[in-house]
Amino acid sequence: MSGEFERIAQIVEALGHRARGIGSDCAIVEPGEGRLVASTDTSVEGVHFRLDWIALREAGWRAAAGAFSDLAPAGAMPAALLAAVVVPASAADEDLVALMAGVGDAAEAAGAPVSGGDLSSGPAWSLTITVFGWAPRPVTRTGARPGDGLWVTGALGASRAALEAWRRGEQPVAEARAAFAHPVARLDAGRRLAAVGARAMIDLSDGLGGDAAHLARASEVGIDMELDAVPAAAACIEEARRLGISPQQFAAEGGEDYELLAALPGDFGESDAPAFMRDCGIPLTRIGAVRQGSGVHATLAGRPIALVGFDHFR
Repeated sequence: MSGEFERIAQIVEALGHRARGIGSDCAIVEPGEGRLVASTDTSVEGVHFRLDWIALREAGWRAAAGAFSDLAPAGAMPAALLAAVVVPASAADEDLVALMAGVGDAAEAAGAPVSGGDLSSGPAWSLTITVFGWAPRPVTRTGARPGDGLWVTGALGASRAALEAWRRGEQPVAEARAAFAHPVARLDAGRRLAAVGARAMIDLSDGLGGDAAHLARASEVGIDMELDAVPAAAACIEEARRLGISPQQFAAEGGEDYELLAALPGDFGESDAPAFMRDCGIPLTRIGAVRQGSGVHATLAGRPIALVGFDHFR
């Protein structure tokens, strides 16, 4: 087993062109357009992933993609990534290289280099990923106004479907497994939505139910959601049936979809969604509206329904 600096050298060699500036005490972030935005996300073995479910390279991708997903609702262009990794004493050199190769894959896909980080030892794998980006007009959770439409990108529920299958002792279908192990940060979509005037955005790492409440609270508004309109991934339909709930509720209460929830001005309508699809390659669906007041009021088939979101400490 190699020491810390030998392991760093192996990581740098494995990352190749995906790394930039590793070896100094600080990373240097090249200037970009607009304001600097940053986010940190931690992924812990046994909490966020299990190695009997996914491979180490997938765990690295998943951790980095989840961090880049926090830049997407700001409408940011990624600029750099730092990775602080806790390595179990039993891990071999090639295990760490595989994990960091996955981080490098996600960084390359986002268009940002791996610019440094830290190594430490501990009882289980843990990755803390810090990402930096530049946003011409950073969008936050705080700008939603009464009269805005509430829109969501992509389809929801596939990642939860994978989790339910694994917990049952079965292998998830391919679509569900890919959603969990290889999520895609909606960076292009975030920039496009910012360009068309999004007032507030949030990524759906905690699920639609939880994140809609976060957005409403931050913007000091109420939200009405029609769950019948929620785009549920095909992979979640059978899992929803097993639980005896509708696919739309199953999808709305899942987590780690990494799609975007956006409050768009009221004059952005259904006729504008096809252009988004052409530009970003994913659908954009209106699922509700912003109103005066507070909280989230969701209906399914015309009946009120209370949604549950993900909470790390519940």
